[in-house]
Amino acid sequence: METTFFDLGISKNLIKGLKELNIKTPTQIQEEAIPVLLKKKTDFIGLAQTGTGKTAAFGLPILERINPKKDHIQALILAPTRELVQQIQKQLFKFTKYSNHKIFAEGVYGGEKMDIQLKRLQRTTHIIVATPGRLLDFIERGEIDIKHIDTLVMDEADEMLSMGFKQDLNKILEFTSGKRNTWLFSATMPEEIKSIVKTYMAKDAVRVEIDKNSLVNANISHHYIVTSIKEKASIIAQLLDKYDGVNPETVHRPVENR
Repeated sequence: METTFFDLGISKNLIKGLKELNIKTPTQIQEEAIPVLLKKKTDFIGLAQTGTGKTAAFGLPILERINPKKDHIQALILAPTRELVQQIQKQLFKFTKYSNHKIFAEGVYGGEKMDIQLKRLQRTTHIIVATPGRLLDFIERGEIDIKHIDTLVMDEADEMLSMGFKQDLNKILEFTSGKRNTWLFSATMPEEIKSIVKTYMAKDAVRVEIDKNSLVNANISHHYIVTSIKEKASIIAQLLDKYDGVNPETVHRPVENR
């Protein structure tokens, strides 16, 4: 018999939101991470490839932990790119569609005016989803206080380090108190991540590793076309004509600029 989200300890209202998203059966990382993160106040290391369902693996336990009656920032989720921040924020919003209490998550990332984001943050905010650079700007200006958060998540931690965020991450971690639990999710475990784990996480952090040899979306083939910026629009139009009626999610990064 398959494990369900109810078996893992997720509340019925969140499960209702998941079903509307056609998320019915937990993935391996969800099955192994969620019960631990719900039942224990612990640091956590989850090693799993992109596309294995990590957002729900940490997002659902965070939502279960939030106290909606308290209007301060209770959780911080760090991600390497604006697109991933927006995706996580959107998922959290959809998960809570049928929740009895409103849980508010705000995105903090580059590429949008700071005053617009600050205006949003002046409203009740329980969860911040952020890229490290923009978040650090706000912290150093005194606009965001993360000293009292209960949970800090680093999603795609290896990607954040490869993009040059090591110094920003260290500074952000230093701004949080020692009381918070840190959950680190990564596809790989390079030396720089081991250093962060050793410095900022408990020695008895729970560690879960999903089979790193398993291929995610193994049935997808990748193709690219080398073109110039001038020709890009024309080639995209040709591709759209050629793949008319094909699910756009199956066409991955068709054009590369040179």
